[in-house]
Amino acid sequence: MPLLFYHIRDLRRIRRFLSLSVAKTIATALVSSRLDYCNSLLYNTANKDIARLQRVQNCLARVVTRSPRFSSSVPLLKSLHWLPVHYRIIFKICTISYQALASKQPTYLNSMLTPARNSRELRSTSSNPLYKPPGFKTKAGTRAFSVAAPTLWNSLPVSVKSEGNIVSFSPDV
Repeated sequence: MPLLFYHIRDLRRIRRFLSLSVAKTIATALVSSRLDYCNSLLYNTANKDIARLQRVQNCLARVVTRSPRFSSSVPLLKSLHWLPVHYRIIFKICTISYQALASKQPTYLNSMLTPARNSRELRSTSSNPLYKPPGFKTKAGTRAFSVAAPTLWNSLPVSVKSEGNIVSFSPDV
């Protein structure tokens, strides 16, 4: 966290000399990329941990848009087209799941995503549900990709799951 705030502080110092698009690019390169790195591992973690990351993103949005310190961050995130941290995590897991199912690559992820098998032909089988392993007793077990990905994938509407390519899939998630 201190390193992220260090970069935000440096960006604040030079922000008045930059256009919005350049500031947004620098912010994405230095801070947002680090917020996104391995963030799918943070699925189903404690809200206090997500809140810490959200504070970093809110501070970054205020610096990029040159907004006052106590202004609401929700409209700023919308104007920058940035998802809140919690939704970025969900988006990343859904995108990785789509890519693993569509291209069968990488095989280690594809092997974790097993289509659900029904003994009867039901209308719900057209929605391509994934098999969710039986319940886990620990919070860490529910955070595993093999559990989180089927849970999130099965919650998506059929129209989103049946998109032809990743470009049309991403905005719908």
